[in-house]
Amino acid sequence: MKNILNKKLIERYSRQIVLKDVGPSGQKKIIKSRVLVVGAGGLGCPVIDYLSRAGVGNIGIIDHDKVNISNIHRQSLYNSKDIGKFKVSVLKKKIKLINPQVKIKTFKKKIERKNIEQIFKNYDFIIDGSDNFKTKFLLNEYSLKYKKTLIVGAISKMDGHIFTFDFKNKNDPCLKCFYQTEPSDEILNCEFEGILGPVAGIVGNIQAVEVLKKVLKIGDKSNKKIFILDLNKLDFRKVEFKKKTNCICKKY
Repeated sequence: MKNILNKKLIERYSRQIVLKDVGPSGQKKIIKSRVLVVGAGGLGCPVIDYLSRAGVGNIGIIDHDKVNISNIHRQSLYNSKDIGKFKVSVLKKKIKLINPQVKIKTFKKKIERKNIEQIFKNYDFIIDGSDNFKTKFLLNEYSLKYKKTLIVGAISKMDGHIFTFDFKNKNDPCLKCFYQTEPSDEILNCEFEGILGPVAGIVGNIQAVEVLKKVLKIGDKSNKKIFILDLNKLDFRKVEFKKKTNCICKKY
């Protein structure tokens, strides 16, 4: 990639290039990275926002929904003028204003078994910002199959969960190793359970940090742990879990 870090880009990213874990070589890795964000809602918005500001070179966004007035309180990249518009169309324009260097590919559809392979092939890092376990487990299965890095986020009320999986490591567990049975989607449904807006921003930003750490190959390995946030009590903890002998990940 010719002139991947010219003078203008060095100035744009100077505050993170100065970090010893980033530097010019790390910034080049970020610019060359390819990230797919599944879901452009409460989690997807902060992820997309901060990854584009960090200089991630290629970002894919998949979502089939339009902006609704009830989205505005927690989905930080939308405003009242966006109501009724497709989320991916709004985000493509806004991200180009934030960072014109980023290549944005949008998919105005649901991610499903029939299209996931075609979409996945162009990305190395997968960010789950979905609001249902069917999608989360589908991303888990195909990330396993194609050895992707998968960052899963979940929010409800004032709580958040983050999983980081690097499926290049065959000894690491997967999402299904943690869940004994498929949970009800009601616990992720903001309409019924409710959500305090900033909780989505906090969890989404942690997901963005996690993917940047994976791109840069820094930080402690958190592949075998779930990071749990109880923001009502301001309690943060990690819980380790192991690979299950009868899990789907055994065949990969």
